[in-house]
Amino acid sequence: MPSYFDFDHDKLAEYLEAQIAGFKGPLSAEKFAGGQSNPTFKITAASGTYVLRRKPPGDLLKSAHAVDREYRVLSALANSAVPVVEVYHLCEDDSVIGSMFYIMEFKQGTVFWDPALPDMTNAQRGTIFDQMNQVMVALHSVDIDDVGLSDFGRPGNYFARQISRWTKQYQASEIETIDDMDKLIQWLPRNTPADDGKLVLAHGDFRLDNIMFDAVESRAIAVLDWELSTLGHPYADLAYQCMQLRLDNRSVLAGLGGVDRQALGIPSEEEYVALYCQRMGIEAIENWDFYVIFSMFRFAAILEGVGQRALGGNASSDKASQMRALVKPLAAMAVAMI
Repeated sequence: MPSYFDFDHDKLAEYLEAQIAGFKGPLSAEKFAGGQSNPTFKITAASGTYVLRRKPPGDLLKSAHAVDREYRVLSALANSAVPVVEVYHLCEDDSVIGSMFYIMEFKQGTVFWDPALPDMTNAQRGTIFDQMNQVMVALHSVDIDDVGLSDFGRPGNYFARQISRWTKQYQASEIETIDDMDKLIQWLPRNTPADDGKLVLAHGDFRLDNIMFDAVESRAIAVLDWELSTLGHPYADLAYQCMQLRLDNRSVLAGLGGVDRQALGIPSEEEYVALYCQRMGIEAIENWDFYVIFSMFRFAAILEGVGQRALGGNASSDKASQMRALVKPLAAMAVAMI
């Protein structure tokens, strides 16, 4: 069993009783399925149900698995138009369970893993995609100064810095040589658009299965998994979501590639982007292909890291090796767009 299961429940309960008002042990922990990065557990205690999200133990890439950043951004967004869960406590003491973690509320809702939404009506599908669009607009409209996140990332040259960062991360976790990834590493810096000064709070992993919906209404109630959030460019989130929706629907990470969206009541990519632009007051997005190519490269680099951790026995999900199999197809899709 992976080492991130091995923590002392009694010790954790004693610690949380001293840190969170009203918390009462004993407790039990059950790991949620899915998630390739930070292991997440349902904590059932005498005082109620909570969620624990922890940094994996062991040797990790620099700046990865930043649960403290997640905690900070969730705290900052507590009273914003962006739906988030309430957070209760951040523990930076590795001695409690073996790595940094935080505790947040447990929300009862629905997470959709298949963007084709097979069990929904056309009207419901349209509403869910509209909700995703609205939530992204709300996120990118947050006043970072008002919520205390003006230092949550560096301003300017976002894509240049991201390309450099993910190139280094990819090369640090490279399992085998992939020619298409090497081509992208050469192409992206030479074709980065001039910095336009746009700076927003970017989620970094904005997709359907990172949004929880109300169990009855088609209404977003919480955006999840903020590990990759930073101050960044709004088109990075938008292109990333559209990139994911281009994947084959039969992939381990399902997309809408080959799916008749119109027949399902799901907007086309063009319609979805146009709606975002309308809500954000943007006339048009130039260099759209660059942003999608960048998103494919970045996601491929992330998945190579997931695969590398799987080889080391330190991945959060048993699907990690399957996720790594997407690296080559993603890189090939990106190169085909050049």
